[in-house]
Amino acid sequence: MAERMISRSLLSSIKSSYLQNFPSLFHHPITTKISFFSSFSSYHQPTHTTSPPLFKLTHKDWLSPTEILKIFDNLKDPNSLISVLAQYSARKDYKPTEPLFTLLINKLAYAQDFDSIENIMEKLKREKACPLSDEFFQNVIKKYGHVGGRIKRAIEILFSMPEYGTWPSVKTFNIVLSLLISNKLFDVVHEVYGKAPNLGVEIEACTLNILIKGLCENGKLEFAFQLLDEFPKQRCKPNVRTYSTLMHGLCDKGKVDEAFELMGKMETEGIDADAVSFNILISGLRKQGRIDEGVKLLEIMKKKGCYPNAGSYQEVLYGLLDASRFMEAKEIMGRMVFVRVNPSFDSYKKLIHGFCMGKMVKEVDWALKQMVRHGFVPKMGMWIQIVDCVFARNKNNTCDCSLLVYLVKSSKASSRDINSNCNFILLPSLWY
Repeated sequence: MAERMISRSLLSSIKSSYLQNFPSLFHHPITTKISFFSSFSSYHQPTHTTSPPLFKLTHKDWLSPTEILKIFDNLKDPNSLISVLAQYSARKDYKPTEPLFTLLINKLAYAQDFDSIENIMEKLKREKACPLSDEFFQNVIKKYGHVGGRIKRAIEILFSMPEYGTWPSVKTFNIVLSLLISNKLFDVVHEVYGKAPNLGVEIEACTLNILIKGLCENGKLEFAFQLLDEFPKQRCKPNVRTYSTLMHGLCDKGKVDEAFELMGKMETEGIDADAVSFNILISGLRKQGRIDEGVKLLEIMKKKGCYPNAGSYQEVLYGLLDASRFMEAKEIMGRMVFVRVNPSFDSYKKLIHGFCMGKMVKEVDWALKQMVRHGFVPKMGMWIQIVDCVFARNKNNTCDCSLLVYLVKSSKASSRDINSNCNFILLPSLWY
């Protein structure tokens, strides 16, 4: 009996080995017969052709709105959304809700199926099955404008909101104005703005700021300043964003001194300048090559209780780099690191290039260490500059290789990363 059992186990192992090594054995009549019976037995087992989430819709069990949201959220194919919605609307527990239609519109928008969105919006307008909030229409307008690029339809949705039983807020109105400004439809902006009373929208400072921004971007700075007279008429006051936008328009026109005067006027009206306002002035000074004034303005910010941000330091740093004042740029960069503001990769690139041009190996060493410490890795062009800088110090091609060793170790480079153009004569010694 034992021998028989051993032989059977041996035969079983041999068979499995042959099946793995010779796939053609799967088509043997014996295996075909076995697969036939196995398929026959599975035929009698109950199977569901619908996916688990959709399977719930075929049952009579009552489904809560939360469960319905999960079903639609789990649908991967956007083409099935409308058919599943029709299946759900035929149930007795059908309950249309704003979150459900928001979910549907979002999925259809990202699938670029705006025809189906149109059908849903018409259905909501016709049936008025559920109340729709102002936030719902904000989302619809953004999807039409930003995702679909259908600006005209976004405007139509705004003015048709009362037909759904919802009146737009000033925030929704401002979203449409911002959408028009970002798409440079300046003429349409004023047309929509003039119809605000028809929608019961009360104009606020943010609304006028959007118009000022549009006029400045359109080059109509004179008309932008005229809008300052509109603030008291609308019972609102200009804010720091109002003046910052106008200052930006002046700087773009090269009128930096007038921008400073406008800041003075703003402060006399009791409005404190913020970092954005100062950054606009620093940028304007940089464009005119007035670097020293930009550095001084950085200190004036602190005295006025407005601490510089990353943009403030970066504008001053770029100005110094553009003027090839690399040692002063290093000082500003050191201050940035001290206050935990990371300089940009482009800043490091320009600074190292300047130090390499001046054959300032120690300064290159400092900048390189800071660069790697902040997560930046030198690229091939920078490698070539650094190697040329180091070897240029000695005609005999002998030098202190500590900088090159640090470069290789810090960037985790391998010998094949070094281009032959580097003339890297001492490369073998770096690996020991």
